[in-house]
Formats: sequence, C-alpha cells, structure tokens
Amino acid sequence: MPEELIETIKKEFRNLILDGTVSNNETYLTVKKDAAVRICDYLHHTLDFPLISIFATDDRAKDGCFKIHYVFSCKGDVFIIIKIKVEETTPRFATLTHKIPAANWYEREIQDMFGLAPVGHPDPRRLIHFEDWAAGLYPLRKDFDIRTKPDRVKGEYTYRKVEGEGVYEIPVGPVHAGVIEPGHFRFSVAGEPILNLEIRHFYTHKGVEKLFESVSLDKAVFLAERISGDNSAAHAVAFCQAVEKIAGIDIPPRAKYIRTILLELERMYNHMGDIAGIATDVAYPFGAAHANYLKERVMQLNEKVTGSRFLRGMNAIGGVRRDIGDKKDMILKELDLMQKDFKELMELLFNSPSVADRIETTGRITGEIAKGLHVVGPAGRASGIDSDVRRDHPYAAYSELTFKVPVLKTGDVNARTRVRADEVYESMALIRQALSDLPHGEIRTELKTIHDGCALGYSEAPRGETLYWVNISNNRIERCKVRDPSFCNWLSIEYAVLDNIVPDFPIINKSLSLSYSGNDM
Repeated sequence: MPEELIETIKKEFRNLILDGTVSNNETYLTVKKDAAVRICDYLHHTLDFPLISIFATDDRAKDGCFKIHYVFSCKGDVFIIIKIKVEETTPRFATLTHKIPAANWYEREIQDMFGLAPVGHPDPRRLIHFEDWAAGLYPLRKDFDIRTKPDRVKGEYTYRKVEGEGVYEIPVGPVHAGVIEPGHFRFSVAGEPILNLEIRHFYTHKGVEKLFESVSLDKAVFLAERISGDNSAAHAVAFCQAVEKIAGIDIPPRAKYIRTILLELERMYNHMGDIAGIATDVAYPFGAAHANYLKERVMQLNEKVTGSRFLRGMNAIGGVRRDIGDKKDMILKELDLMQKDFKELMELLFNSPSVADRIETTGRITGEIAKGLHVVGPAGRASGIDSDVRRDHPYAAYSELTFKVPVLKTGDVNARTRVRADEVYESMALIRQALSDLPHGEIRTELKTIHDGCALGYSEAPRGETLYWVNISNNRIERCKVRDPSFCNWLSIEYAVLDNIVPDFPIINKSLSLSYSGNDM
C-alpha cells in the first residue's frame, strides 16, 4: 500500500517530490516548498485523505532549516507525511487554509511558536501568544531557553465585528463560574438568535511541548498523562506507542489487552460524565444525578483496579506497570450491574419529551463543516464522519476484538448524546472480550537501547483522535508534537451555535465535550 501510494503521487507530481522514506506505517515525502499546497490539496480532495495535523521542527543545527510536516491519515492503516523545508532567511510558507479549513489553527500555531508566517492566511492574528507577548520570541525554536521570562508589552486583540441594526455583543469569560479553565466566548446576537461566535483560548498555555524536550523518556509518560487529566490513559498510550515504534519493540500480548481495558474504562466514565452534563443543562436533574452516579462507580472501579481514579501510573514504555488479572471477576460483576442501570437511564432520557425538545436539531454541525474542520470523536461521528482510530489504525488489542463504530448524520446534540450512549455499550462489550481472551505472560518489554528516529503514536480518546509525533536523538526527546482532539473540535462550536439561541449554548458546549487543558498546551 505505501509503495502504491508513493507511485500514484509521484506519477501525479513527478519532479516536485525530492525524496521519500517509509518507516512502519508512515510514508514521509519531502517536496518542493512551492508544491506543498498543490500536493496536500490533491491528497485531501482527490484521494479523500483527512489532514490530521501540521507541525514544524527546528532542524537548523542539523539541516540548516526549519521543516513543516503535513500529516494525512490514509486507508489501510497508512499515514502520509508531506515535508517542506523553510529557510531561516525567508521564514514564510504558503497557507493551506483556503484549501483545507482544518489547517487554520495549525498554521497560526506555527507562526506563534516558530516565527514562520503562513502567507495568505485568512486570519493572521496571533493564536497562542497574547498581545502582551514581545515580538521576535518563538518558544519552540531550539535557541529559546525554557527558563526565559519575557517582559510584557502593550497590545490589544481585535475581535471580529458584526454590524447591523439591533446587533449587540455578549462577552462570556474568560473567567467562568466553576472549576473549569479560562476561555473567552464573544457572541454577536440580534435578539436571541446567535449570528456569530468568536472563541479565544490559550489563557493557560503550559508550554508542554517545550517541557518534553527537558525530561527523560520515563518522566515524559507522566507528563503526557497530565496534558488532559480525564484522558490520561489515551495520552499515555499514544506517547508510549510512538516511542515503542522508534525503538522497534512490540509490547507483550497481555499488556495490549490490559491497555485496551484501561482505555475503554476511561471512555465509559467520560461519556457518562458528558451525558450527565447534558442532562443538567436541559434541566433533567434526575438523569444528571444518575449519570454522575454511574460515572462515579466507574471511577471507583478504576481506583480498585489500578490505584488511580484517572488510571494514571499504569502505562509505561514497553507495556504496563501492573497486572490486573486478579480483578477480572470484580470488573465483570460491576459491568453487569452498571449496564442494567445505564440502559434504564438512557431509555428514560431519550423518551422524555422535555429532553427531546431541547436536544433535537440543537447545535447542528453539518457533515460538510465536520469534514472541512476535521471534527473528530463522537462529535465527528454524530455528523456522519465514519472514523475511529481503533478500527482505522489499530493499536493495543483492538485488531483482535470485535466492535461497532456508531455513526449518525443529523449532527445535533441528540446525535452526539446517542453516539456516546452507544459507545458506552461497545466499551462494556470490549472489556468483556478483552478479559475473556486475556493472554498469559509478561506485561512489559524492557527498553534497553533506542536508536535515533521519529514516529507517530495515536489513540482514540473519549473525545477522539489523539496524536503524538516524537523525534528522539541521543536518547532524548528532540521534538514532541501533541495534538489533542479538542484542538480540532473547538472551532466547530462557532458553527454549531449559529441560528441557535443563547440559552442553548451551554448544552451545545457540553455535547461537544471540549477540553481547555488539552487545547492550551
């Protein structure tokens, strides 16, 4: 498959491709800088490959230039990574956003963090750096010291302005009533219907990708677990998988199954919590209380099985740290009890006329918008995007287990709620299968030496596709690009709220289950 793809692309573009290499399921093609947009457009629109990430690397010390990587997910468990070189003397590259809207935030992030400008970008404002950040400081360049404390400068962010008779703005945030992180929402409304929403985040950007470059590989696993707390297992597995691919090690079969069980437990409690939040925002307190009760039961089960409610400290490079085989009967018993309660709750929820009135047709994201923005996870599948990393790029034990990927097309809050409910049932079935077929043997392969190299790691977190690209040199992390699903999905809320009323915003927001922490890295 990779060889066929390379030949197809080479035949189409001939002398524009400078070189190509294949590593595992990843095909890297270095192309001429001015050909990147044409080739990416071809991959996306002609071959129908989604653009799943864009990131830059500072390779000035080694190759005398920066590089930009465009990552595409392809059928048959293949990734195509298009690379271009950007010289320091001309730190510019052509924008892809006008061809593929999903490129928007990636290009602005590269501009802020590396100082490489996307020429022709429709919205060249800063994304991560606020206006009090001094010009000329680019944190992900190698010559930027992590201990730097920049002086503040004066500046003001300009929001989009919607004008017209009776149009006014409603600012919400960045400080919210609750324990959630800060984020700003600026509504333009005429009466109650929302005409426009502009979001602004990154108030608590943590510099995680820079931190990865200063920690050991083992410590980096713990850092990955803390990027988005309620998706700890998914982030840890994605990171570990990238390092394991570079090292050329295959984790023990038993560890693959244990990872699968942990990932599905994480999916269950997240989906139950999201359903509880939706029930809260439609004023269905009984449903909210019961869904929260079920979520708490899963988290207590997590603690009994692993010692951590958030499943932290279990995943390690080479497998898992502790076995869970002696907890099999307890897990199965809890699953049986929870499934009965969850089924009864979902029947009550979806048969309630007052709930249906609030969630049906509310917050609709069309399939065209979802595809253009590369909306991932339950939000994407509720809008007809038939994509799931567990099936399309199998990892852990998923290739040996049977499960369905629920996909709906209406794209509203109702569809997103139903997709989550169906995924809870599938998670329970997957855990039962994994426990039934749990192999005997070791749970961790020792990592003795690791050669220089790079690789992608990935997982289907509860919020969707999670990506890590790790580059290792001299046993240290040279670059770790992290892409949480919320980075893809946050922009979709600007479309989901259009023509809805302001009181429905909390429901729409909760149904998308967007993470501030996972986004503001």
